[in-house]
Amino acid sequence: MPKRICVKGTSGAGKTTFAADLAKRLGVPHIELDALHWGPDWAMAEPEPFRASVIDAMTAAPDGWVIDGNYDRKLGGIVVDAGDTIVWLDLPLRLALARLWRRSMHRLRNDVELWNGNHESWRELFASRESLFVYTVRSKRRQRRAWPARFGGDPRLVRLRSTREVHRWLDAQGAATTDNNRHTLP
Repeated sequence: MPKRICVKGTSGAGKTTFAADLAKRLGVPHIELDALHWGPDWAMAEPEPFRASVIDAMTAAPDGWVIDGNYDRKLGGIVVDAGDTIVWLDLPLRLALARLWRRSMHRLRNDVELWNGNHESWRELFASRESLFVYTVRSKRRQRRAWPARFGGDPRLVRLRSTREVHRWLDAQGAATTDNNRHTLP
């Protein structure tokens, strides 16, 4: 049974929900890279301190972990190389964008605090050059071009392309989700 799992995909793919559920099933900690990367006032962690905090989190979980997020430019292979399984949530872009919309509207309406006191704003989501929706489209294209070559021959890769595949793979990892929780999974 895998115990060091790296969960990758675009924004809105369901990485965090999937990773949290998987970690619970496996009885290992869930490590969310966004929580380690984003400081107060949306300050991005510098590469060296970020790498150190990720390594510390991994070291603090010697029996295994599930880590969600990408950050390959800053982390290099730290997470991927240490993992025994790489799960790529490669769901259709239209699904990721619809989920991103629902998630963002919920966070805006309810003033949800994310990491270190940060909150999403209308401007950041829709009106800036750094729009999360534009970023999602660009990163999906980039991932579809680069990741098959990078991970294609890697026996650790599990590429899930539909919600049905996601649920089937999760169910194979442990106790099935309850019907009440099933709708929240990717």
